[in-house]
Amino acid sequence: MRSVILLLLLASFLVLSCQTATENPSYINIQAVFPKKTSSEALDGRLLIMLSNNEEAEPRFQINPGLNTQIIFGQNVEGMKPGQQVSFGTEIPGFPYESLADVPPGEYNVQALLHVYETFNLSTGHTVKLPMDNGEGQQWNRSPGNLYSKPFKIEIKEGGSLDVLVEMDQVIPPIEEPEDTEWIKHIRIKSEKLSEFWGRDMYLGAHILLPKGFEEHPEARYPLMIFHGHFPSDFGGFRTTPPDPDLEPDYSARFDVTGYNIIQQQEAYDFYKRWNEPDFPRFLIIEIQHPTPYYDDSYAVNSASQGPYGDAITYELIPYIEKEFRGMGEGWSRFLYGGSTGGWEALAVQVKYPEEYNGCFAACPDPIDFRAYCLTNIYEDDNAYFYQSDHKSLEVPGHRDYLGHVETTVREYNQLELVLGDKSRSGQQWDIWEATYSPQGENGYPVRLWDKKTGVINREVAEYWKENYDLRYILERDWDKLGDKLKGKIHIYCGDMDNYYLNNAVYLMEDFLENTSEPYYEGEVLYGDRAEHCWNGDPELPNHLSRLRYNSMYVPKIMKRIAVSAPPGADLKSWRYE
Repeated sequence: MRSVILLLLLASFLVLSCQTATENPSYINIQAVFPKKTSSEALDGRLLIMLSNNEEAEPRFQINPGLNTQIIFGQNVEGMKPGQQVSFGTEIPGFPYESLADVPPGEYNVQALLHVYETFNLSTGHTVKLPMDNGEGQQWNRSPGNLYSKPFKIEIKEGGSLDVLVEMDQVIPPIEEPEDTEWIKHIRIKSEKLSEFWGRDMYLGAHILLPKGFEEHPEARYPLMIFHGHFPSDFGGFRTTPPDPDLEPDYSARFDVTGYNIIQQQEAYDFYKRWNEPDFPRFLIIEIQHPTPYYDDSYAVNSASQGPYGDAITYELIPYIEKEFRGMGEGWSRFLYGGSTGGWEALAVQVKYPEEYNGCFAACPDPIDFRAYCLTNIYEDDNAYFYQSDHKSLEVPGHRDYLGHVETTVREYNQLELVLGDKSRSGQQWDIWEATYSPQGENGYPVRLWDKKTGVINREVAEYWKENYDLRYILERDWDKLGDKLKGKIHIYCGDMDNYYLNNAVYLMEDFLENTSEPYYEGEVLYGDRAEHCWNGDPELPNHLSRLRYNSMYVPKIMKRIAVSAPPGADLKSWRYE
């Protein structure tokens, strides 16, 4: 009986295999081209082809690592000329299908986009080709100057062949810069430090929220609150008028909340009212623009492949803002806060520049201990994509909800990034960690922590990360020098069901800070019960509200810190007017 069952199973497998083999086309070739009217110059970049069977938006806006992603393929082009046709055959890598040959039969919208690269002659002697930020915060599907096509329908037939020509006759237009208002000012300065590194003029920017009475009190000097995070197009969360009564309520799938757009406007208006109350301290608050050719945000530290962003922000941008807008200009009066990327930055900048800032409030920070680089221990694990096992294969999860449901894996995240750009040029999360933490390779690009296709970890690169950017390790290694400078300055908050498993690294950091640091760090580490990314320390409100209150929720703790740490003779009065 067992042999009969095995034969039946084998026969079924062969039938299914044959059916699978005939489901897809035998030949498919998509060619992309751009006319002279789009660009008269030869261009370098990453050429992308996207397919979508979802009519809700253009294919370029439907690419993501999650379950609702559509299909994308990508390759490099160098010196692509007007009229030149570039082919996408079955050998071009894709996501979530590895090859065009794997795309199921059906009707799709097809779209092409060229993410344009520019040439940088670095001070290190290397020449690299990277996408310059054009005011959008390194978004490949929105970056001004990128070429793209209008979507049109194609049909992939079972067992058939297909030749398609896609013309990129559209150019993404420039982005209008935000205008100054009574409350919010915008500045942009050339950074000498970054310009020297990149071999061209490079700029830093910021949006500055002025306190009430700024013009009426020229004698006042103000403390500075630095809100770190992803690229801000303008100062967010501040609105001088009530919510728009004609606003159509939307739905936030992330928070399962209807009318979240109205809630956001109400919270922004409530903050404006709170900002004007007599008992609210008068601060300057800034949001920084520091995109790099690798990402929408530099991670605010010096790095081998991105240059001295930490020094440029701390010693060029912030002093400029304090001079122009009457900041105190002293370390005791500067405070850092942010969530996710901004959470890591707040803590990292405090650690790297311990006396230039007087406290950090790091919410749901990116991995702060690389023994928990999400779910990978980069010092002990051999592979980032698969758990070690002799007899089965299990992928490492990359994203979960608060109940633990997984929708993507670390391998899939990285597969998509490799399609969007090789050499850490995708502009996505795992690549920016490499661009920030890795040594610079002989080709001028960041050295991979792991093989992007296989997940095999490079132990030498891991050791470089450890010595330079593993914040828990650096604190433990250097606590005899840093401890006294950081007492009372470290505050970390994280949900215990963070979507990206970031709480695991916070546990390890907490273990050092609470149990082995001498002197005691005199800060706090708190967790949100069943809270997802990005819980920021409020145990009373749901995360969809607390995340809108960064600019006010840490103020009481900042005021307490100022009271106990301001040096003798410090100005504690000029900015406390009503």
